[in-house]
Amino acid sequence: MKKIAVFADVQNLYYTVRQVYGCHFDYSVLWAEVSRRGVIVEAYAYAIDRGDAKQQQFQQILRKLGFTVKLKPYIQRSDGSAKGDWDVGITIDVLDAAARVDEVVLASGDGDFDLLLERVRSQGIEAIAFGVPGLTAQSLIRAASLYVPIEGDLLLRNH
Repeated sequence: MKKIAVFADVQNLYYTVRQVYGCHFDYSVLWAEVSRRGVIVEAYAYAIDRGDAKQQQFQQILRKLGFTVKLKPYIQRSDGSAKGDWDVGITIDVLDAAARVDEVVLASGDGDFDLLLERVRSQGIEAIAFGVPGLTAQSLIRAASLYVPIEGDLLLRNH
């Protein structure tokens, strides 16, 4: 049985799915789809902690599915911009997990992860990227063993 690690870039998924489809991403469908490929041995969802109740409820749903939720505080800069970037944390976790699994699944359209997926594949590990069509970097699609467009069942349209 193929061992799989899943890494979900919650902010990227939230904003890209909302921008293109005007709805939310269905993490339970992601879990089911990936589970058909093998057994999920590790799963992480990376989010920014704003401390509101709706967000905490969402994080509980992710935990019930089987994700380990990793939170970073929401930082408002003095110029009004916000910081909340998990790229380095995700990269470290993916590289650590690659030694233990046969396949890495990255749910993010962020092109900054192209080198990461190339590195994973150079170690003989499959690298699957889930991303929103049109908002997923071409470099990421090229770097992945398989690109899965986020559409259809992966969309939570009843909200």
